[in-house]
Amino acid sequence: MDKKLKDAVSYSKSRALLDEISVENYITTDNLLQNKQGKVDAEKMPKQSSNSVTGFDKGDILVGNIRPYLKKIWFAKYSGGSSSDVLTFKVKAGYDSEFIYYSMFRDEFFEHMMNGSKGTKMPRGDKNQILQFPIPSFSLPTQKAIAKVLSDLDAKIEVNNKINAELEAMAKTLYDYWFVQFDFPSTNTPLSRGAGGVLKPYKSSGGKMVYNKELKREIPEGWEVGNLFDIANFQNGLACQKYRPTDENFLPVIKIKEMRDGFTEKTEKVTSDIPEKVKVYNGDVLFSWSASLEVMIWSGGNGGLNQHIFKVTSDKYPKSYYYFELLNYLQHFKMIADLRKTTMGHITKDHLTQSRIAIPPIDLCNQIDKKISPILDLVVKNSKQNQKLSELRDWLLPMLMNGQVSVKQAQQELAKVAEDVVEYKRRS
Repeated sequence: MDKKLKDAVSYSKSRALLDEISVENYITTDNLLQNKQGKVDAEKMPKQSSNSVTGFDKGDILVGNIRPYLKKIWFAKYSGGSSSDVLTFKVKAGYDSEFIYYSMFRDEFFEHMMNGSKGTKMPRGDKNQILQFPIPSFSLPTQKAIAKVLSDLDAKIEVNNKINAELEAMAKTLYDYWFVQFDFPSTNTPLSRGAGGVLKPYKSSGGKMVYNKELKREIPEGWEVGNLFDIANFQNGLACQKYRPTDENFLPVIKIKEMRDGFTEKTEKVTSDIPEKVKVYNGDVLFSWSASLEVMIWSGGNGGLNQHIFKVTSDKYPKSYYYFELLNYLQHFKMIADLRKTTMGHITKDHLTQSRIAIPPIDLCNQIDKKISPILDLVVKNSKQNQKLSELRDWLLPMLMNGQVSVKQAQQELAKVAEDVVEYKRRS
């Protein structure tokens, strides 16, 4: 027989002094990620009259209480403090903290929150109603065994995410070293060869720099100045309502939400015979020019492009070059969008035309692409594997909670995944 959430948890009554917490362990609804993706560090500490906030400890469960449909939840890995719009749940004795976390991780929990929420534009969950959510009744050993299966999957996902973060940082560092600091290896310097015949970095080895009035800075001699349209094509997506599927031949639509969270059962669909130019494949560069202003290399599977997103390609330059140029220009675009102060901050194709960048010789772009492209390909592969792991976790979660799948069966599925990972890494 199911129990209620109130049997297993209580709301935190502890307080954390602001002087004892930092952006690394301060949780607000802003730094809790949507669609159950955990959290990032806060951008700033709160400005308020009180010297303390709600405290949380390792093993507590934090849930964003504004607009519960955003599905913001995090299992605390350390202690800290949270804002008043974050609910902090402490798990009672006799219950496994991770098991309760996964009980609340289900979509049914957030639907329950929304059913009891108050307000229209900014609905908030009702704290008493939330505690009425039914949770499965298992013995403590079974709770721990279920949580272990699910947390093992999440651990694999987290490892891949850390690897990807390191790979992306590695690629970005190399790109900046060559094309931002202008220390690409070159023969065109006063002292072009170092020990063992290794080419020396251009700028720091005395390569000639020329002041450019448009950029208001020095760039390497022989480099051109242009705009983002000079190095890439920006294909706008379609208003996909005009391409509703009439049969099973469809593509999921990539909107800003899908860029952030991937495809879900609620993702809109279009007919698969949309023009090829607005089809998206793994490895394509996407740029959401409205609202989120985000650049990414897509890895979520084939889809159709929404009109608020550009698919970025080039007939001349390698992907690694225009991807990082666009990524480096993103902060400037965000400032433009903020100044426009529209309902949905966005930039236009005119802003792309007005951009100004230093353009290196094509052979130099191709040289760095040979180093960076394999790194980006590995990031896409890891992301694709994470999607499979997430799909397995999301399939097992309700099945384990309602007893349709036993822990032993789930462990067998996990063993298959482990074999696939070994094979995947061997081929990679």
